[in-house]
Amino acid sequence: MLQLYWGDGKGKTTAAMGLALRALGHGQRVSVVQFLKDGTSGEISLLRRCGATVRACPNAKFTWQMTDAEKAEARANNNAALQAALAEPFELLVLDEACAACKSGLVEEQLLKVAAARAKTAEVVFTGREPAEWMQTAADYSTEMRAVRHPYAQGVTAREGVEY
Repeated sequence: MLQLYWGDGKGKTTAAMGLALRALGHGQRVSVVQFLKDGTSGEISLLRRCGATVRACPNAKFTWQMTDAEKAEARANNNAALQAALAEPFELLVLDEACAACKSGLVEEQLLKVAAARAKTAEVVFTGREPAEWMQTAADYSTEMRAVRHPYAQGVTAREGVEY
């Protein structure tokens, strides 16, 4: 089944990584691709120690600060990471920030559709703020995380062990 965790609230990646830990606890093969992140978030080392394959696709800058050449390089890296994940067997595939990577053109939409099609035989999770219409339509689960209150609005920066 295809799960979609989306919206402007906190908890999208947290939910997806919790699902990954649950699957690992049941002996399932888990693959995670993190788009637009550097792979240093606290859960990554634990997921790897538990047997998950994790691929991070860091960008040196925010997408709006990237040159066309940097965007092309990021797109190539993201596509390669997703192709590698799709080439391996898994029971759960988490594509963290797939919505943003798709919206910004930093991953081939067709590759994401190939991943979504794998939801017929495995669990596939997309996370991100603004999913494409086809993602909403294809999702078996669609959970919107909505920001009601967040410390960031009061100037509190991301905290280790909580937001990353």
